[in-house]
Amino acid sequence: MNKLLKQHVICPEVCIRCYTCEMTCPIGAIEHDDNNVVVNADICNFCMECIPVCPTGSIDEWRVVQEPYSLEAQYEWMELPEQEKFADSAEAEDKNLVDPVIEALLLEAQIGAGGKVTPPKSASKPVIALYGMETPAQVVVQGNYCLTDDPDHDVRHIIFNVGDTPIPVLEGQTIGVVPPGTDPNGKPHNARLYSVSNPRDGERPGYNNISLTVKRDEKGVCSNYLCDLNQGDVVNIIGPFGSTFLMPDDPAAHLLMICTGTGSAPMRAFTMRRQRAVVGASGGMTLFFGARSAGSLPYFGPLAKVPQSLLNQHLVYSRDETQPKQYVQDRLLDNIEAVANLLINPATYIYICGLRDMEAGVEIAMTKIASESGKNWKDLRDQMRTDGRYHVETY
Repeated sequence: MNKLLKQHVICPEVCIRCYTCEMTCPIGAIEHDDNNVVVNADICNFCMECIPVCPTGSIDEWRVVQEPYSLEAQYEWMELPEQEKFADSAEAEDKNLVDPVIEALLLEAQIGAGGKVTPPKSASKPVIALYGMETPAQVVVQGNYCLTDDPDHDVRHIIFNVGDTPIPVLEGQTIGVVPPGTDPNGKPHNARLYSVSNPRDGERPGYNNISLTVKRDEKGVCSNYLCDLNQGDVVNIIGPFGSTFLMPDDPAAHLLMICTGTGSAPMRAFTMRRQRAVVGASGGMTLFFGARSAGSLPYFGPLAKVPQSLLNQHLVYSRDETQPKQYVQDRLLDNIEAVANLLINPATYIYICGLRDMEAGVEIAMTKIASESGKNWKDLRDQMRTDGRYHVETY
């Protein structure tokens, strides 16, 4: 038989066409048309850079094939084709068996390089894609508040009143916002995804409301739309999305959270969940939060009110004239012993969220810190990912 190949594919039923994977892919292996987002098998090198950024998990699909599916075929898919069975001997074929070598390749395709991203074992089961582009949920703006004191960094805390509409979200999930109007081609705008910044019981406990953390982008269609919303405006949303970037419900878990800018949204949700749900001692939380200055750091004021006994905070500034320039990776290295102890603690869960530029620096810092404990960071990270204890969402 011909040599079998592993092919990376995207599930067209789950994909919401946000094109985050396409923008993330470092080698241009992902493209789209009006129908589907697809992976070019001639280019894809299985680097896995696109896996963590996908909010729906549609990107984490694999098939073992004799001949790769063409781009033309993928563009026509309405659903993923079933995995074909292969047998490399007459005996195996007669018994409808898969050869052990082929079976191993199939398993590798399902797992992917570096381990499949999984949610924490104790995480609650998320609801996914309850509302879609054809049937969005309508919510009403309850409040729109500026979080920063920096004219170049307009970051807003926006609260939606959901009313009687059931929109169950867990900490770490995202919702999509559909801006009104059409694009230059006359087509409706695609939804933009935003992490919810409130815990599962709402921005206000017991009320059916959802909050977002949104930074205005000068050229951003959706960010400007959201930042300019007024109380009482009606907004179409889709989702929720996200099945892995979830917090453990185990109160003994220690959360190591590393973020920049609006990447603080899920960290805020995690912290508020712990404040409301965990009574007495817990495994604790550690936050490394980077911004240009205190004035451009979202939630600077509210963070000051969170007890250090609950949240060990490291607020890091890169352009504060009163302090040496630092990034989150620098502060991680300043606390190398404490972070090293967290890395080898089986109760530690790591969450990284924010600008994509931070990811490489954090990786370098973690490599140095892990080596202090005699560990190989790549092996440790991949095992944590498989265990549901390592999660990254960068953009």
